[in-house]
Amino acid sequence: MTTMNTRVLDYFGTLVADDDSLPLTEAALAIAQDAYPDLDLQGTLAEIDELALRVRRRVPEGADLREQIATLNRCFFREFGFSANLNDYYDPDNSHLNAVLRRRRGIPISLAVLYLEMAGQLGLPVKGVSFPGHFLLRVSLPEGDAMLDPTTGRALSESDMVEMLEPYVANAGDSVARALRMLLEPATRREIVARMLRNLKSIYLQTERWQRLLAIQQRLVILLPYSIEEVRDRGFAYARLDYLRPALEDLEHYLDERPDAEDAVVVESQLQELRQRTLDNEQD
Repeated sequence: MTTMNTRVLDYFGTLVADDDSLPLTEAALAIAQDAYPDLDLQGTLAEIDELALRVRRRVPEGADLREQIATLNRCFFREFGFSANLNDYYDPDNSHLNAVLRRRRGIPISLAVLYLEMAGQLGLPVKGVSFPGHFLLRVSLPEGDAMLDPTTGRALSESDMVEMLEPYVANAGDSVARALRMLLEPATRREIVARMLRNLKSIYLQTERWQRLLAIQQRLVILLPYSIEEVRDRGFAYARLDYLRPALEDLEHYLDERPDAEDAVVVESQLQELRQRTLDNEQD
């Protein structure tokens, strides 16, 4: 690992060390350092602050909560022009906040992070919801909570969300409605960062960009230190790049912790191959 990578990961580790003080926007933005090593983090955060200030200036004096939310929506989606990147949904830049800020295009979760930051600076009670397939925003209003689509600002009805959820629930009907209630709980900041990282993980796996995948796996291991599955997946990423020693360490650690895992045979097979390759290299 290069000194630059070590420094970047140490910085990320500092940001996500404590749940209570985890700065969501900064941690989410830090993910982009893998693709943009010269990223001006503080400058980008200042740009977001400036947008939040512009919203604040447009909120009418004495506005109630509904009026404040309406002003934020008007600024975010109309004036600033944020929306979903429907033309290239799986572009990694949709998860890099600096690129989302520049292009005004993203995916639900990256748009939600920016929206949450601006709402937070305005003191508005908005939370993120890690809904399957489409991250949502939850606004606490006096008459009850409202769910917003972070790509449009549209308020979603229960029937909208049931329809969105149906592909992810085995049996339709009442079970969908029951599942819906459980899935609308606010996500923690750690959960939001993890979902952003896993979105990128999926993209890099599918496109076989192993070096980028390894960077994401290193972050996931830092963010989720008790997830032995992320250690396993980092081991597989190391193996793809022929980093044999760290691959062996991660996969052996996984089997030590999960000797009866469903994929134990697959992991052991990979370990045998890695041990043979390591032996061959030492004999050359």
